[in-house]
Amino acid sequence: MSEPRVAFAVPGDLQTASGGYGYDRRIIAELRALGWVVDIILLGDAFPWPDKATLAEAELRLEAIDASTLIVIDGLAFGVMPEIVSGLSRTRQLIALVHHPLALENGLSDSAQFTLRASETQALVSAKHVIVTSQATASLMPEFGVQPDRVSVVYPGTQTASRARGGGTQRVELLSVGSLIPRKGFDVLVSALAKLTDLDWHLTIIGDNQRDAVCAAALTQQISACQLGDRITQTGTLTADELASYYDRSDVFVLASRFEGYGMAYAEAMARGLPVIGTTGGAISDTVPEQAGVLVPPGDVNALAQAIALMVREPLAREKFAQGAWQSAQLLPTWKTSGIQFADILANIDR
Repeated sequence: MSEPRVAFAVPGDLQTASGGYGYDRRIIAELRALGWVVDIILLGDAFPWPDKATLAEAELRLEAIDASTLIVIDGLAFGVMPEIVSGLSRTRQLIALVHHPLALENGLSDSAQFTLRASETQALVSAKHVIVTSQATASLMPEFGVQPDRVSVVYPGTQTASRARGGGTQRVELLSVGSLIPRKGFDVLVSALAKLTDLDWHLTIIGDNQRDAVCAAALTQQISACQLGDRITQTGTLTADELASYYDRSDVFVLASRFEGYGMAYAEAMARGLPVIGTTGGAISDTVPEQAGVLVPPGDVNALAQAIALMVREPLAREKFAQGAWQSAQLLPTWKTSGIQFADILANIDR
């Protein structure tokens, strides 16, 4: 019996440091470990706003895939190729992998949101099946014309890790991990910290500062305007080992995302036994249980400041939530489990 085969189509660089690309990489690795032949198809850059040349090249690469091969297309590309996937779906089985709806990215104009919502709704009609990374995202799919019987949830796995040892000083080390884009809410975080200059804390922000240069520059300017340059460190993108080192010497994880399709950074922090401060945006409240930290409404500067103040002022509160985070992390799925679930869905696609 021949090995099962799937083509995995991704926009941009598969090695990009983000939760979505990290999910793709790990699922591909797990599928291969399970005996699947996985052909990686690179669709080009500039998604979700590709030009005509990029779309034409992406179409050629997808059409070159054997008609008998299942095709998984990352939602960052699937949602903006409605005409292409419509044509492909006549002869091929397409699976859309939706990390979160494109129109829910923050910082978009009303017209851009409308365009993306319309495009993604039209495109998802052509998907034989849709895989999402959280129940919260699954619940949004009917808004895009996808009924529940065409949707499956495969949660991200979480890598087991050693428990963080902490900063080891009186100063509370705060850690925030995420690309410097509007949706991650770093502007809200800096505004909250500007209210807490009387407390002894230091924040390290780790994440891609090239993806949205305007947002990254605005954040640096905001930090300077708030006179927090000596209390907030930005590192840019780090290697996995460097990131692990920062997790190990942090005391509290804080990320003020306006929306998350799952929130892998929160789960990674819990796996380190770090108390979490986050928001209720999207799937975050499903990922972070109440015993693991404090969640506030997205964009609420005052509530976020209060949550941070609690963690900085109260060592017992930090310890309580740290223990809750560590215990909760033991219940999170592994990448092996997620890979098996993903493979089962592919194997059961009616062909």
